[in-house]
Amino acid sequence: MPGGLRSSEAVGLDISDFYRNAKSPQFGQYGVLQVRHGKSTRGGPPKRRAVLSIFDWAVEALQEYVEQVRPLMVQSETSALWLSERGTRLRSREVSSRFAAYRDELGLDRVLTPHALRHSYVTHLIESGVDPTFVQRQVGHQYSATTAIYTGISADYMNTMMGQAIERTRQHVIKDEGSTS
Repeated sequence: MPGGLRSSEAVGLDISDFYRNAKSPQFGQYGVLQVRHGKSTRGGPPKRRAVLSIFDWAVEALQEYVEQVRPLMVQSETSALWLSERGTRLRSREVSSRFAAYRDELGLDRVLTPHALRHSYVTHLIESGVDPTFVQRQVGHQYSATTAIYTGISADYMNTMMGQAIERTRQHVIKDEGSTS
């Protein structure tokens, strides 16, 4: 899902939910995505949030879909971003069933789901050094602990972080030893 969105959030998107981000002009009209139908707290209204575009390739793919694919599918006046072959707004269960069919056809592990892609998005951002609070806001988590649960860092990443921590500690010890001489 774009920007680590939940399936339910992605299918609720309209073409008009994108706008420019003055800080990222390279993304054009796809710099910011306004999620209007975010997951609500029990009994509350849907939570709105802005999701910033951060991957060039994702913006390019979205722009290509909007300009070249979507027009072929529109059969009536609709502002929905994601359309079914009938030209109607795609639904969450359709996303899940189509994803499963493609996954199975490709022989991929059944653990791979649209929600697993959300977890991957979080993990890739964290492993790329993106601030955890920014990641938390991008995916619409109320608590940082929830975002931490989504993060499944790799052994390579853990080894890199451990090496950096050891080097920082070593440099700190060398600095402290130098100041006491």
